[in-house]
Amino acid sequence: MKYQIIPVTPFQQNCSLIWCEKTKRAAVVDPGGNVDRILGEMHKLGLTLEKILLTHGHIDHVGGAKSLAQQTNVPIVGPHVADKFWIDNLPKQSQNFGFPHCDAFEPEQYLQDGDVVTVGEQSLKVLHCPGHTPGHVAFYSADAHLAWVGDILFRSSIGRTDFPQSNHQDLIQSITTKLWPLGADVEFIPGHGPMSTFGEEREHNPFVADQLLL
Repeated sequence: MKYQIIPVTPFQQNCSLIWCEKTKRAAVVDPGGNVDRILGEMHKLGLTLEKILLTHGHIDHVGGAKSLAQQTNVPIVGPHVADKFWIDNLPKQSQNFGFPHCDAFEPEQYLQDGDVVTVGEQSLKVLHCPGHTPGHVAFYSADAHLAWVGDILFRSSIGRTDFPQSNHQDLIQSITTKLWPLGADVEFIPGHGPMSTFGEEREHNPFVADQLLL
């Protein structure tokens, strides 16, 4: 599994263009905006877009999804249905966060814990990780030892839990019971900021380091 991080929106959200090296089939994870930039990188690499994958329903992660889907005629997949209220509320989100107007949309498929999505001949396991939002999911490539975790976990930080239907204890449980078991050597791409590994965060993250959880 190959990837390229494309920061989008004024929030510098880590949109990811991911692809199967053998087939050149691709997916875009969390196209929050700047669709022309995403399409430009895709064409530069000679990729064919298969689908759009969403980790959760916040506008900086999904604001460009409908436009990208319409321009490329591909399905929007994810997040978990518990985030439907966030996607339905996109027009209000765009006002609240100072984004250009964004229409609501209906994903072609909502995801469940344990689902598998494919990109070319590569597979990603779906992990339902509520807390930051109730329908947040992560995507994990066992072959690449790599996870896309949206706003669940960051380098030296964790996702906010002051939004409607956020829950701090759920977030901690998602991190410790869904992400940590994937392995200390697994790298992750967060929704914002630099990459890290689960092992690094277990050792040093001031919110979820192992010694804090004893």
